[in-house]
This record gives sequence, structure tokens and C-alpha cells, in this order.
Amino acid sequence: MTDPGAERLVAEPAKDPGTGRTPYQRDRARVLHSAAFRRLAAKTQVITASGDDFLRTRLTHSLEVAQIAREMGVALGADPDVVDTAGLAHDLGHPPFGHNGEDALDVVAQPAGGFEGNAQTLRVVSRLEAKVPGAGLNLTRATLDAITKYPWGRKPGTRKFNVYPDDQPVFEWYREQAPPDRRCLEAQIMDWADDVAYSVHDLEDGVHAGHVRIELLADPDERDALCADVARVYSPESPGDLRAVLTELLAEPVVEGLARYDGSHLAQSRLKQVTSALVGRLSAVAVRATREKTGPGPLRGYAADLEIPRRARAECALLKGLALRYVMNRPGANARYVRQREILTRLVEALLHRAPDALDPIFAPLWKSAADDAARLRVVIDQVASLTDPAAVAWHDRLAGPLEGAPQ
Repeated sequence: MTDPGAERLVAEPAKDPGTGRTPYQRDRARVLHSAAFRRLAAKTQVITASGDDFLRTRLTHSLEVAQIAREMGVALGADPDVVDTAGLAHDLGHPPFGHNGEDALDVVAQPAGGFEGNAQTLRVVSRLEAKVPGAGLNLTRATLDAITKYPWGRKPGTRKFNVYPDDQPVFEWYREQAPPDRRCLEAQIMDWADDVAYSVHDLEDGVHAGHVRIELLADPDERDALCADVARVYSPESPGDLRAVLTELLAEPVVEGLARYDGSHLAQSRLKQVTSALVGRLSAVAVRATREKTGPGPLRGYAADLEIPRRARAECALLKGLALRYVMNRPGANARYVRQREILTRLVEALLHRAPDALDPIFAPLWKSAADDAARLRVVIDQVASLTDPAAVAWHDRLAGPLEGAPQ
């Protein structure tokens, strides 16, 4: 009996059966060995990469998401390589400078349909990566579906989507048996693993970098301000309900490891105990709630939805809020964000004037074959999105001239 999830858009010669590798294991290897995956090592997670090699990059974050997703997938009976690959691949489309870069490229890419990191991820794996001409990495249906957090194109009133208009054919191919707008279980596992990883690990990085000082939350006014931030950005819960969850969370003995952090070996050990406990709890509670609803047996595809208890969502949102308030919105951060957006905007403008000669060899032919200005703009956006943070600055300085002022 054939597995329709293992089909690829472009048929490939039969592989050596003696290796015993499944199609999904091959997918994982293709992502792991891709150029886009390697570039994540120099792309910002939350705190810009610097001389402190403790801090996470998009690559280390992706590895952590894959590990969390894999363990959840095993517990629920999903194919572990499918959810693992989705975790590895989920950020391949992110541009330089994290979500700030994503916002900048969305503005300049409006004539071509805008920019979204998840849609760019699909574009990378199904078109831009050099493995199978015309099909990118030529991943299986099941893996492509597992990568898809937002299974729709751009809609009025929503920022998140997973497919640009000119990538619609491959999207329709791998989604042809999927319920409209519904995510498969593997995508839901990956998405929650992503939330858990970046909420907990961004907090860990923020504490280590000295930006997050948990003792500040002893002030009731500061707790109220944090909960207001979270209700505005991350959670449908009221600030009052979030305040109750936050009070209970801060009272837990394990959270004491966040206080009075001084970078010593003992302090780092305590901090790691906090992150391990939080990751384990938030992932296990989703597995347990899902099993309580479905019972035993393997779950995959559209056989079930991942159940995430309300309390776990609130805790995760509060952890995100700590990074938002004390890291992303810390004093002086906005000036750096403005500078990063200016770098990407000017770089796109410079490449539009100097293409195709200034483009990488992989993108220059795409520019020459583009049918109109919107298609040529999309090629330039693809080029800029592929760059690492340092490469984006170097390309900008070479093609547009350095900005005045201190380094970004």
C-alpha cells in the first residue's frame, strides 16, 4: 500500500533500498544539508548575534524546536521525522534581523504581494533551494504540509499566511486532500514546539544578557504593566486573568532560579533548570490533554488536533511578554530597529537599480526571465531575504553606502 504523503512533486529515480531510509528521513537530511539552513547560524533570533556565544541564533532555535517537536510527535504517534523536519525548516524563510526585517520587507514588497516569513519558507523549500530544478528540495507532501502553519494565502485583516500567489500551484498540490484552512497535527505540534522554544529560551537569553531581571516583578505596578503588554500582543486573556497566572508562576520554587542571576556556573545551572522545567511542562501538558481527548493509538495528519490547555497558553504568552517588555522594547532598541529597516529598504532599492549584475548567480537568471516589474521585485526580495544579518549590512554598505552614525 503506497503512502500518498510520501509523494514528491517531481518524480525522482528510485533510491537504494539497502539503506532502509524512509522518504521522511530523506526530507530531514535535505533540510539539514541545505544552504538556507546553514545561513540561520547568522540570523537574529531575538537578541542580535554578537560576541556572546551563549545567545541563540535562528539555527540553534530551529534545532531546539525540532527536538521538542520530535519528542511530542513520538508521544502522539506521529512520524517523528516529519515533525522533526518541520521544526528544522520552519524558519528557513526568515530574513535578516528577525521579525523586524520581516516587517521592513513586507512594506517594500507590497507591489509584489508583500512578504511573510512562513510564505517565504515554502518558497525556499519548494523553489529556491538548489536540489531538484523547479522544485527546490522537492520535499514530500506530508513534510510540506507539516511546515505549513497558516494554510492560506494573504487575507484582508490578517498578517500571517503561508503562500504567495505564484507559489499557489505547489501549495494546491500538497494540500489537495487537506480540509481548507485546517492545519495537520504535525504542523500544530511544530507550531506549539516553536512557541514553547522561543518563549522559554528567549527568556533564558534575556536573563543571561542582563535584560530580564525577574526581581522587578516584585513591584505590583510592573506586574500590571507586563500583563497589559501580554493581553495587547500575545493573549486573548484579560490583564486580570493573566495577573493571576503570573502570580502563581512567580511563586513556583523553580522560578527562583531566574532571580539575582550573575552568570556564574551555579547561576547558569539554576537558569537551565528553569528552562528545562518549563519546556518539559508546556510540551507534556499538550500531549497529555490531546491523549485525554483521543485515547491511545498513533495520531497523524487530520486524525486529531493538538489540545493546548488555556493555562498553558497563558503561561507561554507571559513568557513571551517578558522578552517583549525587557528585551525587544528595552531602551535604545527602537533606534536599532529603525536602522535595520533602513538598511533593508535601501538595499532593496539599490538592487532594483543594479540587477541583474549585482545579484547572486542563482537569482540573476530569475531576474532576466521575470515577466514584469512585480516579478523582478520578488526576485530582489528573495535575494535580500536569503542573506544573513552580517551579509545584509555588507551588501548594503557596498551597494548603497554606509549609513551615518554608529554601527547597527
